Amino acid sequence: MGAIKAAAGDAVLTFLWISCASTLGLLTTLIATAIGVQALAWPPLFITTSLVFLLVFVFTFIGDSLGGASFNPTGTASFYAAGLGSDNLFSMALRFPAQALGAVGGALVINEVMPQQYKHMLGGPSLKVDLHTGAIAEGVLTFIISFLVLVIILKGPRSSFLKMWLLAVVTVALVVAGSVYTGPSMNPANAFGWAYVNNWHNTWEQFYVYWICPFIGAILAGWVFRVLFPPPPSKKKKTKKA
Repeated sequence: MGAIKAAAGDAVLTFLWISCASTLGLLTTLIATAIGVQALAWPPLFITTSLVFLLVFVFTFIGDSLGGASFNPTGTASFYAAGLGSDNLFSMALRFPAQALGAVGGALVINEVMPQQYKHMLGGPSLKVDLHTGAIAEGVLTFIISFLVLVIILKGPRSSFLKMWLLAVVTVALVVAGSVYTGPSMNPANAFGWAYVNNWHNTWEQFYVYWICPFIGAILAGWVFRVLFPPPPSKKKKTKKA
């Protein structure tokens, strides 16, 4: 029952995340244009980072309210590989499809309600290089963001505000770095949702680049984190014989 509840929470949170995060490009453009900085390089990046920070803040609260729901399968996988959380293979087998389903719903809804003149600003990640280069790029980017998320959340500053700001900065930096390779996604559910809308969700390219390699990167990140920051040894109570 707990795994089913977690999967349902993931589906809802992923639906909301895709619906909101897909508008970041549009919102950045509108805000930058309104204040007259659209032609500059750094102000739009700061605007995007601030919007991501706001989303992370809101969705952290929503996720906690839903019992620890997640909108990214690789995040769940990296925490599991690091030996953290209460997930097991059965719960993840339910959560990952639920996240993909939520992403499909979010992509379909935002694509439907977005005004026609802005629809060209919607869309998910797309491969801009050859297949193997894209797969490596997506795997490396997911490894980096998964490892940094673990470090920031578990070993970072005590301030929740600073943690969320660092998460936003890292996310935007890696999206910019990976934009010439795969989009990037670093989130198989997000990639699947938009691939479904564009009818290429059942291709080898989608599975290889946006599922297999990100999961490899996330699991490796969890293992590396576990090696570098091993959990403290459990204290066993010594019983004395009478």
